Amino acid sequence: MTYPRLASHSRPAPDLGRWSALLPGLALCGAVTVAAFGLQALEIRLFGRAWLEALVIAILLGAAVRTAWTPGQRFLPGVAFSAKMLLEVAVVLLGATISASTIFGQGPALLVSIAGLVVLAICVSYGLGRLFGLPHKMATLIACGNSICGNSAIAAVAPVIGAESEDVAASIAFTAVLGVVVVLILPLLAVALHMSPRGFGVFAGLTVYAVPQVLAATAPISSFSAQVGAVVKLVRVLMLGPVVLVLSLLHGQEQADATKRGPNLQHLVPWFILGFLLMVALRSAGMLPAPAVKAAGGLATWLTILSMAALGLGVDVRTVAKAGPRVTAVVTLSLMALGAVALLLIYSLKLG
Repeated sequence: MTYPRLASHSRPAPDLGRWSALLPGLALCGAVTVAAFGLQALEIRLFGRAWLEALVIAILLGAAVRTAWTPGQRFLPGVAFSAKMLLEVAVVLLGATISASTIFGQGPALLVSIAGLVVLAICVSYGLGRLFGLPHKMATLIACGNSICGNSAIAAVAPVIGAESEDVAASIAFTAVLGVVVVLILPLLAVALHMSPRGFGVFAGLTVYAVPQVLAATAPISSFSAQVGAVVKLVRVLMLGPVVLVLSLLHGQEQADATKRGPNLQHLVPWFILGFLLMVALRSAGMLPAPAVKAAGGLATWLTILSMAALGLGVDVRTVAKAGPRVTAVVTLSLMALGAVALLLIYSLKLG
């Protein structure tokens, strides 16, 4: 028998090939980002203010490029890396700008209301799915994705309920498209409804799919809205663990194998949420100097815009048609219902 050679104590060389594969996509996202900043500067020069922030322009430019031209395979790794990893890093950095007093300052009424809203939204969304004739598993995926945190919730729930890969793909594809639409519409809605920065932060945190997208939606309004939105969304994300546990218990023996495997821990608590909490703890303990906090906030903004460019480059609106009209109707109506309940909650708590 041949035994493998013992590993050397020297540090392995970095995988340069993997990193070099990211460069074309990163460069493409960077070019869209630079163009977005250029158009924002042009707006300011012509009109005295930026009616569309660079963050929003980056999404629109990315989608326009994707519509006119499909990037080749060599661009895909870098675009995917920018859309996911860089945006998650931005969320971690955002934690440096938030202290524990900001979280608890939201008040117990709001924190308890968020948990109740998640439960109500899941029930309403699931009911709509069944009303439109969607199978149980597809309706469950859409309900959890809409009500908690989009793709992460779908990924966590799918193995627990034994969902088919086609159902998972359709659910995730649609949340990618609708998530971009929500990010674009919410700032306009905030202006139309004359919402306060805090009220809009709560509204975005209650309705937007993913934590990074909350940052993208609230950044054009104010940094305070982004902070409040991140905190509210964080509470929604933390509901994923209990929801997955309840679903695993309700599902019973029908999917015993899937239940035994259990949900992936990184889906229950994504790494960037842990990083976000760590940064909040460091800021609250006074371990982050003011220059570091300012630098983290600035870098978070740049990374977010770069990631929004990547998000636009990755969106193919034709996936909406492939998902089918019933799925389209259920997801859209569910989101509208969630928004209506969120507004009712905001105004009942006098946050608007």
